[in-house]
Amino acid sequence: MLLTLIEFLAVISAGVYGVLLARRLGMDFVGVFSVAFIISFGGGTLRDLFLDRTPLFWIAAPHYPIIIFFLAVVLSLIRYPARFFERLLPIPDALGLGLFSVVGTAYALETPDMSWFNAALFGVVTGTFGGVMGDVVCNRVPSLFRPSTPLYATASFLGSWTYILLTEFHVIESIAATLGLAVVVFTRLAAIKWDIRLPDLRYGTEEID
Repeated sequence: MLLTLIEFLAVISAGVYGVLLARRLGMDFVGVFSVAFIISFGGGTLRDLFLDRTPLFWIAAPHYPIIIFFLAVVLSLIRYPARFFERLLPIPDALGLGLFSVVGTAYALETPDMSWFNAALFGVVTGTFGGVMGDVVCNRVPSLFRPSTPLYATASFLGSWTYILLTEFHVIESIAATLGLAVVVFTRLAAIKWDIRLPDLRYGTEEID
């Protein structure tokens, strides 16, 4: 029940982020819905395919795509200044990242013989790859792979490990999930606010053939 609720909230958060991103880029309704759909379900679909979980989570819960459709309709009808989108985007972005990271880690831990490290990676995949697919569709270099992006996958990784360690020490699951989510959201928003990034590992300013 708890994981179902977290997954539902993750879908909503990711859908809101997808709609706002597509509207910022000036897309029509088809584009808005498509981007919201991809961001909401991309990472979880990849997780389910890797873990051989069938049916895919959004097929097992057919109301999810319907919710995203109506979310896209409602938010497309509301007129906001462009500056509003810029200020609002980090919030659903961080929430979706945190919620999907926790639920992805939890589902991975249910798989027999799953190591903690791989479970954390599944949390990162679930949390970030919807955004990667959305960026590709929007013809942008994915934020996950840009050195200029404030901590993104790192925030997901830290939150996933928080959830894993707390559950392994038999902390109540709801508390473990809440603290894991809090770590992701705080790390991501703090990184955006203070521009905290991983070091750029390029060799130098010269181009490599």
